[in-house]
Amino acid sequence: MTGKDTAESNGQSELIEISIPTALELRRLKLACLIDVRQKFELEIEGEIKDSYSLPLFRFKHLLGHNLTQEEQEILDEDIPSMEDIQYFLTMINGLHNTKDCITVCICNSGKRSISAARLLRLLGYSRAFSLVGGYRALKEVMDRE
Repeated sequence: MTGKDTAESNGQSELIEISIPTALELRRLKLACLIDVRQKFELEIEGEIKDSYSLPLFRFKHLLGHNLTQEEQEILDEDIPSMEDIQYFLTMINGLHNTKDCITVCICNSGKRSISAARLLRLLGYSRAFSLVGGYRALKEVMDRE
């Protein structure tokens, strides 16, 4: 894990980012689940991450009732989420975090949006939520070398 970015919680500073080698090792040991927060069009262009869960950040924020910027809303381009959407989201996150006892590692293209996603998860009480340093692009470089 790195100390590059921190989140404040109860007056203490805690790590929010996790390095690629650490995340990959935790995943290999089945201790971590990857949540891909990129938008659907990004998955189609850049490629999907095998065995990851897709939960686009803007949809995630919308499901939680957060106001989106005009740009985020245009990218999302969806109506207000239904109760079924919210229940599905909470069931999925609870299943990963509690039932499977997974550390959740959020991934976006560069590692910036995933910090927001990890922070949102932590605000919901999922204290073992992290952001992957460098995002998908850095992960792809590492995986291409292996």
